[in-house]
Amino acid sequence: MKRFSKKAFNPMDQEEKDLMNSIENEDWHPVENLDEEKDKAVHAARNTLKNDKRVALRLSQRDFHQIQLRAIEEGIPYQTLIASVVHKYLNTAQVKRNS
Repeated sequence: MKRFSKKAFNPMDQEEKDLMNSIENEDWHPVENLDEEKDKAVHAARNTLKNDKRVALRLSQRDFHQIQLRAIEEGIPYQTLIASVVHKYLNTAQVKRNS
C-alpha cells in the first residue's frame, strides 16, 4: 500500500489535528474482525443517512433566508443543511457530555 507524505494534508480544526497526529504517530492498528467492523460501519452509515421522520419547524424569515443562502454556498438543499446542523449539534453536545 502506498504511503502518503506525513505532511500531505493540512488539518482544518483541532479534531483533524488530533486525528492527523494519531496517524503520524502510527497509533492506528488493524482490527482482528474486519468483516464484523465493516458490517457495523455500514449499518451505522445507513441509519445515519435514513430520513424517516418529518418535522415541522417554524423559523424567523431572517433565519430561513440565511439558511437558504448558506445552503446555496454549500451546494446542498436547505433541508439537508438543517438536518446536518442538528446532527452536528447533537453529536458535539454528546461528545462534550462524555468528556
